[in-house]
Amino acid sequence: MSEEIKEEVQEEPKTEEPEAEEVTVEAEMPEEQEEPIGNIKISVDVVTTIAGIAASEIAGVSNMYSSFVDEFAQRLGAKKSGSQGVRVEMNGDTAGIDLYIVVDYGVKIPELAWSIQENVKKKIETMTGLGVSHVNIHIEGISFEKAAEAAAEQTEE
Repeated sequence: MSEEIKEEVQEEPKTEEPEAEEVTVEAEMPEEQEEPIGNIKISVDVVTTIAGIAASEIAGVSNMYSSFVDEFAQRLGAKKSGSQGVRVEMNGDTAGIDLYIVVDYGVKIPELAWSIQENVKKKIETMTGLGVSHVNIHIEGISFEKAAEAAAEQTEE
């Protein structure tokens, strides 16, 4: 009987993990190092920020879509978030990305979307070591600012 009690005490309690706020990554070890020193944990916020910046780097993306709440918070003094317009779902060591963007008037949307998907996937995989299962692009609007600037320059000439 006492052995059964000892075994029960030694077992760790099993708890359900909440939705992942960070993910542990297995790093590739240098050849001279045989055993890992510790774990690497990457926050979902880091992946979100990388995806937002990578999408914004592509010509034709006017800006990331912001909701009314985001804009209101910025007017009250909150800093502009790098994760604005980005949703990330973590599933083990893979990430699924949804991007909500505003495009410049006149760009070819399918080509733009392909460029964004490739850049976001490449940046996340190289910077974090995570796999990317999908990058969904949601076009939320069209910006006419650059078209209006070009029209204004033509009338000045």
